[in-house]
This record gives sequence, C-alpha cells and structure tokens, in this order.
Amino acid sequence: MSVAWRIARRELRGGLRGFTVFLLCLALGVGAIAAVGSVRAGIEAGLAREGAALLGGDAQAEFTYRFATEEERAWLDSVATEVSETVDFRSMAVVGEDRGLTQVRGVDDLYPLYGAVELEPAIPLSDALETRDLPGAVMQPVLAERLGLEVGDTFRLGTQDFELRAILTREPDGAGAGFGLGPRTIVTLEGLEGSGLITPGTLYETEYRLRVPDGTDLGALEAAAEDRFADAGLRWRDSRNGAPGVARFVERLGAFLVLVGLSGLAVGGLGVSAAVRSYLEAKTDTIATLKTLGAEGRTIFLTYLFQTGLLTLLGVGIGLMLGALAPILLGPIIEAQLPVPAVFTVYPGPLAEAALYGILTALIFIIWPLARAQDIRAASLFRDITGGEQTMPRPVYLAGIAALLALLIGLAAWFSGVWNLALGAASGILGALVILAMMARVVRAITRSLARSRAARGRPALRLALGSVGGPGGETASVVLSLGLGLTVLAAVGQIESNTRNAIAQDLPEIAPAYFFVDIQNDQLPTFLERAYADEGVERIDTAPMLRGIITEINGQNARQVAGDHWTLNGDRGVTYSQAQPEDAVLTAGEWWPEDYSGPPLVSFAAEEGAELGLSIGDSITVNILGRDIEAEIANFRVVEFGNAGINFIMAMNEGALAGAPHTHIATLYAEEAAEGRLLRTLAGEFPNITAIGVRDAIDRVSEALSGLAAATSYGAAATLVTGFVVLIGAAAAGTRRRVFEAAVLKTLGAARARILASFALRSAILGAAAGLVAILAGALGGWAVMTFVMDAPYAFEPVSAFAIVIGGALASLLAGLAFAWPPLAARPARVLRSRD
Repeated sequence: MSVAWRIARRELRGGLRGFTVFLLCLALGVGAIAAVGSVRAGIEAGLAREGAALLGGDAQAEFTYRFATEEERAWLDSVATEVSETVDFRSMAVVGEDRGLTQVRGVDDLYPLYGAVELEPAIPLSDALETRDLPGAVMQPVLAERLGLEVGDTFRLGTQDFELRAILTREPDGAGAGFGLGPRTIVTLEGLEGSGLITPGTLYETEYRLRVPDGTDLGALEAAAEDRFADAGLRWRDSRNGAPGVARFVERLGAFLVLVGLSGLAVGGLGVSAAVRSYLEAKTDTIATLKTLGAEGRTIFLTYLFQTGLLTLLGVGIGLMLGALAPILLGPIIEAQLPVPAVFTVYPGPLAEAALYGILTALIFIIWPLARAQDIRAASLFRDITGGEQTMPRPVYLAGIAALLALLIGLAAWFSGVWNLALGAASGILGALVILAMMARVVRAITRSLARSRAARGRPALRLALGSVGGPGGETASVVLSLGLGLTVLAAVGQIESNTRNAIAQDLPEIAPAYFFVDIQNDQLPTFLERAYADEGVERIDTAPMLRGIITEINGQNARQVAGDHWTLNGDRGVTYSQAQPEDAVLTAGEWWPEDYSGPPLVSFAAEEGAELGLSIGDSITVNILGRDIEAEIANFRVVEFGNAGINFIMAMNEGALAGAPHTHIATLYAEEAAEGRLLRTLAGEFPNITAIGVRDAIDRVSEALSGLAAATSYGAAATLVTGFVVLIGAAAAGTRRRVFEAAVLKTLGAARARILASFALRSAILGAAAGLVAILAGALGGWAVMTFVMDAPYAFEPVSAFAIVIGGALASLLAGLAFAWPPLAARPARVLRSRD
C-alpha cells in the first residue's frame, strides 16, 4: 500500500494531462444530477416555507356539495383566530354569444388570509369585488382575451351579470388548488347568490381556511377534526403540505430526471474507462519498468487505483460545485418558469447523493481496465502494440464490479423512492449497453465485409474508411457505446413524448364526445335532451346521475390503513346509480342486482381498481356522500375504460341507495365538429346553470401540462448527449496517434491530403450513423417498454425524431473526427515512420 501510494503520488506530479475527458465526464454527470437534486430540494423548501400561502391558511377544512353546518363552523371558529370561507366550482363565463369554461372561486372579505392577490391595474381585491351597480369580478388574462373582455366590461355567470374590474395576474393559493380545466375567475360569495349556480346537488366544494395561533400543533388539530367529523365527509389539509399535488409531481419528476442523469453518468463512465485505458497505454514503459524491477500485479493495480481515485474525487468535486452553483446563479430564471416558490441555496443532501453516484460509477468503470493492466506480462508491455491483450479480469474483480453495480442500483431505487422505475431504468441502461456492444461487433463485421466488396472498388477513401471501422484496435466500440447510449436516451424520450401526445391529441378525439355537460338538474334533463337532439349534428347523448363520495372504510376498517395511498382514496370520486345493468357494462365477476331490488345498498366496482385495493365479491365499502356514510356490499366487478373519455364511474350503486340524495346529471354529447359551437350557444344559453366542458379544450390543457414534462426530460437527455459528445471527442483525441501513423503511411504510398481527409470524414460519419441506427433500435425498445408497462398505452414508432437522431449522430461524430484530423494531415511521414522504427 505504501509503495503504491508513493509511486502514485510521484506520477501525479507530472500533471493531469490525459485526464481531461475523465474529469469532464465525471463533472458533467455529477453536476447534472446535483443540479436536478438541488432544484428539487429548492422547490420542496419553497413549498414548505410558503405552505400557508399556497394553501391559503394554516389549515383547511373542505366539504363537497355543501357548506359547513352551524356546529362545524362553530368548532372551526373556536380553534382559529380567523376563518375564511370560499366556494370553488366550474361554470361558463358568457359574453354575448361567446362562452368560456372557467374555474370560479367565490370569496369572503377575509380572503386571502396569507399572501396577496395581484391585479392589473394594481387595486385592492376588496375594491375590485365590491358591488356597485353590479358585483365585481377579476379573471385571468387568457380567459379575458378569449372572450374579448376589457376592464369595465360585463359578463355573465349563470343568471348573474358581473363587471370585470381587473385582470388577475397572481393568485397566492393557485398552485395549491391543483389542475383545473379552466382559467380562474374570482367573485364574492354575495355576488354568487343571484347566479343560480350554488344549488342542492350541483358540484361545488367549500373550503374553510384557518389562521391558527402560533405554536398550534397542526397534527393534533387534524386528529381532532377527523375524530369530531369522522362521518361528515370533511377533508383536511394544512400548511405542512400546502400543495400536495405539486409536491408529489416535483418529487416524481425529480426522481425521473435523476435516473435520466444516471444514464449520463453511464455514458461518462464509458469515457472514464476509455481515458484510463488510454492513460495506461501511454504508461506502458513505466508499468513495464516497474514489473521488471519486481513490482507485483497488485502493486500496479493499487498505484493506478490511487491515481484514478484521487482524480475521481477531483472530478466529483468539480461536478458538485457546478451542481450547487448552477441553481443559485440561474435561480431568477428558474423561478420565473415555476408556478411555485423556490429557495435556491446549497443543499447537502442532493450533493451527497450525486457524489455517491459519481464515485460508484467511476469505480465500476475504472476497475476493469486496471484489472486487465495488472495481468499483462512485462514482455507484452514492451512491445509497440495499440490495444493490449484482450484479457478478462479475474473473477474477484468481476465480482467487485457486480457488487458495486448492485449497490448503485439499490441506492438509485432508495433515493428515488420509485423502485420499479429505478430498476426499470437500470435494466434499460444495462440492456442498451449490451445491445450497443453487440451492435458494435455487427457494425465492424459489416463494414469489414463492405470494404472487400465490389462496391468499394475504385473508391479508395470509402474503402479506407470501411476498413478502419471494421479493423481491430479502432474507435468503433467506443464511439458506438458512448454516442449511442446518449442518442438512445434521447431517442427513447422522443418516442415516449410523441406517443404520449398521439394518445391524447390524436387517438382520443376520434372516439371522444364533443362536450361533457355537468350540473344538469333532474327537472332539466328531459328538456335538455329534447333541445340537444333537435340539432341534426348530434350523433349520440349518454346521461347518468352523478354524485361525489369519499371511500372511508373497507370492511369496517379505515380505507387507507387497508389499501394505502391508492389514488381512488385521494379525495372524492364520482358515484352513480342504476337499477338495470347498463348495456355496455362488462362484468368480470359477480352478478348485477335484479331490477326490482330494494334491499341493502349494493355497489358495482371497477375491476382493475378493485383488484388494486384488494377487494372481493361480498366485501363492504363505506362511502361518505353529502356527509352521510353509506355502507354497500360489492355485488360485482366491471370493466371501466377511462381511455374512451365517456361516462365512467368507479362505483355504481343500486337506485334505492342514492336516489333520494340531492344530485344532478352528467351528459356526454357526441356531435359533428361543425355543430359543436352551435350546440354550445343553444344549450348554454337556455340552461345557464349547466357547465359545458369541451373535450378538445381539456386535451389542450393536458397537452400543455405535458409539454413542460417533455421539456424537462429533453433537457436531461440533452445533458446525457453532451456527455456522450465529450466521450466521443475523447475517443477521437485518443486515436490521434494512430491516425498520425496511418496518414504517414498513406502519404508515403502517394495519397493526397484531400483523400486522407475524406477517408477520416467518412469514417467518422459511418460511426456516427451506426451509433444513431443502433440508438433508434434501443430507443424504440425503451419507448415501447415505458408506454406498454408504465403508461399502459399503445405504442407506435415515430420516424421523424428517429431520422433526426441518425443525422445528428453522424454530424456529431463527423465534427469530432474533423476536429482532430488536422494533426495527422500536417505530420511529416519521414519523422513519424522513423520514430516507429
């Protein structure tokens, strides 16, 4: 150990020449992961710090379909210093013949308890909402522009006219409100009284935001609220997690981007391995001398392990500096793009995670060339050879590499918190590397065969290029592996993005209804259907009674304790009733109840979700609807296809269980596209309380949300590609000595510079195109796996991005090759050949 350390220390005095690519690969990979982790930590810190502002209070009690009772309101007032009451629902803003879907919030005088509403012009919210001749209102600019509204104009909600007093530029609790299908409009609760929109059975939510005394134990307060109102359908949130949807999204996106960053580190690892291998080749004389003087193989191994280990720490340190400083320096730009607050500073946790990833990746890729170097005989090292003997490392080193790889994958799964995604990503990276390594051999065999074919005869530049790609000791393997893996990640992201957009924006509209109509009152339904069918453009209308309920218990036990954090338990779910089995209902187990059934409540449950919750025929679930607990026995399971955008309910009960509860109806209207605008004007004009949700508009909103995710993943893939390009440059630089000798021989045989340059350029373009073609195959497999097993959606190969990747790969390899083509062309043959004699 001491001898190896002394030799390593003395050799490092010569500087870091030859380790530029080594350091760059590690720094870029570690820096990308550290930056992503730091941004995620900054957003999480911002959410924690501004939790009360994002929520709109220290705590919030929420009810569906109703306002708090006197008893409930009295208790809320008793535990808080201030209580702000708001109501939230969807409606249609009407200006003449124009209509726009909007998310309406009715507020009281205390709103907002925390933060401030920002308006244009900058006037107090109370002035903007006060009733003069008409109640005042503010709305987001996108809706105002869509309706052609300016400050001072009037519009209608339901049967009530409002005057637009200002444009809403910032809503302090907007991020905590979750995803909405329409832009926001804010009015007062008093202003809504004449609108006819808040009636029994219509879909609305009331939120009571609390300002509590300093030092209040929010956990204890939550427990007290849930204990007191366990059967009232109350949902509780507090500032400890003011925007849970945003927090979950940030956590999952950050985990995904870290896994994409690990792909970049894998590419960087290839560069690390190539740099170490090139460095050891340059140290042939030194290693040979040491072995001649009696140095054992383990001494050689430890000597260069110490050197590369120190350089690994240096590269990781540079990466950590980049990852820590980038979010701080770019903080204002990042915050401007975020809908939530963020606190950018140095966070030790993400930096430690990135450092672990970097060190483990470097060790995995360093051990192989070091282990091979220690087993090479001194006699072989003295010979002037280019690639060394292709020996496999000893089993102990292979076992060490496998253990380090398992540790890296385990840490990635642990830190990300998404085991299936982490294991899938690791399997994908390893699979891509295996495919790329196999394809590199195939490319060599094909080009070697083509170099001897008739097609290459009479084309010296092409033949030389093909022979070089297919010959031994070339750059084929390193280029296909490094550039190919970076392009594979980019190709997979492109395929996933394209297929996701196609599934939403192309496949869905062909089978989806034109509109969803909600809040149709019982007495309005016959007239609504009559008016709708009077239009010749209407093809079909489906209707169903609609209520909302919260699953609180399964077989008498708390639902969350039984089924965990399943999505069906997060908030309320749609519930309908039907006495007869619907024509399109496909049962997978059990039987539908008789049409004359009048016994205890029965429920038909979605088959897939029921299996995920662990439900069986005969089990009971308790659903809180309008504050009343209904315990129903599961009579059957049925297929529910959410992808058809039709009326789909997780739960359908027998009519006797729900018919007496205040409720409305939902309708899906299928119509020709040309009739959609006409139908909206007719139906919304005659039924102002009914809300129409355009499916095309909803698709646009979802596609807009997906564009941000696609951009983030594309940035992560681009970072991987940049690392691959660095590795590619390193491979080109490492091959300069070989190309100098080759150019000298060709010049001696009479080749002109132009022909030699053409040969080098063709060689680089062939390698880049080969890497691109392999990346298309691997990326398509990755995209198919994600769409099939993660997103449960159909997959179709997308050729445009694939073609761009092949062109990009060839161009990147060509540029890297040309960048190092001039030294070989400028070398004098006599001097080069004498030095190799």
